[in-house]
Amino acid sequence: MATPSPSVLVLNSGSSSLKASLRDGAGGRLWQEQRAWDGGDGSRAMESLLEDWLAPVIAAADPAPTLVAHRIVHGGASFTRPTRLSPAVLRELEALVPLAPLHNGPALQAIAWLQQWLAAHPLADEAAIPQWACFDTGFHASLSPAAFTYALPAAWRDQGLRRFGFHGLNHQHVAETVARLHPGARRVISCHLGAGCSLAAIAIAADGTARSIDTTMGFTPLEGLVMASRSGSVDPGLLLQLLRQGISAEELDHGLNHASGLRGLSELSGDMRELRTAADQGHAGALLAIAVFRHRLLQGIGAMAASLGGVTVIALTGGIGEHDDALLEELRERLDWLQPLVLLRVAADEEGLMARQCLAAMAS
Repeated sequence: MATPSPSVLVLNSGSSSLKASLRDGAGGRLWQEQRAWDGGDGSRAMESLLEDWLAPVIAAADPAPTLVAHRIVHGGASFTRPTRLSPAVLRELEALVPLAPLHNGPALQAIAWLQQWLAAHPLADEAAIPQWACFDTGFHASLSPAAFTYALPAAWRDQGLRRFGFHGLNHQHVAETVARLHPGARRVISCHLGAGCSLAAIAIAADGTARSIDTTMGFTPLEGLVMASRSGSVDPGLLLQLLRQGISAEELDHGLNHASGLRGLSELSGDMRELRTAADQGHAGALLAIAVFRHRLLQGIGAMAASLGGVTVIALTGGIGEHDDALLEELRERLDWLQPLVLLRVAADEEGLMARQCLAAMAS
């Protein structure tokens, strides 16, 4: 009897949505859906969604998935490659939740539910279908000390306060895609532009191996570019001024993460599609938001090019990167000085990369 082809169930948990995907052994998509959930209701809302929606999908899968892969946004300094989940690993991941609570927390909720479901399900158990984690910070483990170190007092740096970088799974996917499409490309800037935005300066070796040289996000996913509702980089002195005025840490957190970025600039929306429509009608806030977004993006691209010592390919990915035609033309015009340059779009596919990485790790 022929051995069935391996399949991987990939879960990508966020603060308000859960994406589930079933992938074949090469990372190809067999099935994929995304559902919203109310993060404000905590684990109960996540558990209800998984029980009502995902449990029937897993039960109907034939053959059952070989493994489950979870996207974990923040792996800290310890987790840099696909890791099989164990009680000890989960305890370490719990300690990292404060660094990325909107993403790490829901991911751990999904892991806990799935542990119980797999143990109780008549068709499979946890031993037969192991759970693995892939980390958005992992690709950036190759950053040099010059790139990941903040100029802070040693006592602070000794606490592990350093730059980690994020969106690494998709940045790595972009790099591998560029290496396949343009074998001669050695210096690549990956532009992940969506609700969250980051750049990665990537060096590609002759054998296609990709290495992150620099990136715009830092200790948390708040640093760097303007995003849908996140501020990106802000002068720390400005934040100190707000604290001196009496704003609480919680208010500061909410303002920077949920009320800033495109939403805060436009006072209209954090959705670039809505802002483009409003800008065409002369909406001042939308025009300002787009202008600031573009200015910061161009600054960041220039910085990444400097870190690489030049650039061959700039790849746009994510919801804005893949679909905003106006931005593509604006970049084509404003980056003419970087010739010769290939400017292209790459569809995001973190799930395919995760499936391939976990299957390879499990087989090694």
